[in-house]
Amino acid sequence: MPDDEYIKGRGAQIKPANRFMQAELVTEHPEGLDEGSIGNPQTQVYEEKPRKIINKVDSPDLGMDYSMNPYQGCEHGCVYCYARNTHEYYGFSAGLDFETRIVAKTNAARALEKQLLDPSWRVSPIMLSGNTDCYQPLERRLKITRQMLEVLSRFRHPVGIITKNSLITRDIDILKDLAADRLVSVMISVTTLDEDLRRVMEPRTSTAMRRFETVQQLASAGIPVGIMTAPIIPGLNHHEIPELIRLGAEHGALTAGMTVVRLNGSIARIFEDWLRKNFPDRFNKVWNQIASLHGGSVSDSRFGRRMAGEGNEADIIHQLYRTAKRKYFDGSKMPAMDITRFRRGGTLSLF
Repeated sequence: MPDDEYIKGRGAQIKPANRFMQAELVTEHPEGLDEGSIGNPQTQVYEEKPRKIINKVDSPDLGMDYSMNPYQGCEHGCVYCYARNTHEYYGFSAGLDFETRIVAKTNAARALEKQLLDPSWRVSPIMLSGNTDCYQPLERRLKITRQMLEVLSRFRHPVGIITKNSLITRDIDILKDLAADRLVSVMISVTTLDEDLRRVMEPRTSTAMRRFETVQQLASAGIPVGIMTAPIIPGLNHHEIPELIRLGAEHGALTAGMTVVRLNGSIARIFEDWLRKNFPDRFNKVWNQIASLHGGSVSDSRFGRRMAGEGNEADIIHQLYRTAKRKYFDGSKMPAMDITRFRRGGTLSLF
């Protein structure tokens, strides 16, 4: 169980050094007398106005050629999140900074429209988001993701969305419009049904049952939706795969996907600290099983293997997944998106 110093409502409990910084602010005294004391940090929002918002995806593991991210950093605070390492490029820590110092790209919709208006643009489904969650809590107020969807709707441009936040139901009107022309697919990420685990592992996310209700709402509106059981962490949630997939199918999902956990860069230290504080009795078992997925190391950057794992532990996980998927989905899959609907020039092309 968390100790008296545990920061409730946050995933990471530390601020590991930024690999790009030569100096860092630290707490030298346990009394926390100096300025480096972590305390209970409040969320700070920074504004960025990038020139471009669509990014080329080089990884063959992600399934789409492009991605776009309206936010950098994520207040959901998922302790395992692979995107934490990218926060270091902004001069922040991958730990607490990642979930308390959020960069909002407030001109994202305008940048998106500009790129889609470029005569050289070639239509291909765009992933929203490839890095942090486009429906994280800040989106409720800023509505950047909704503005981007409005642009995509005008241009009739295909988009794939992945989120673990029920806030996506706010935009069912736009998603339903896109779905009418086979221009959207949604994956809802569900990691665990254990609320005690979710509260410490993904502290500011929707509950699992709320996510399944979201799947049902989207499916009822005719929006193609699946579930992503990710990441699978042996010793913590791997045994839940069959039940997660069953509930997904029961609530209207068309398919399911999965990835295994990997702890690259600073995430290894963040996750290790979290695991020791929350599950000291099974730390060695979980840590060693994660390492067994990646050839003896908890990190993995190999395309094709980093998200699937390898070895006996990975085989057990994939067998559970394949069996459950065959049982509950029986060949069901997402419909292909239609790139021929693209309206070059947006609504201007109507005149």
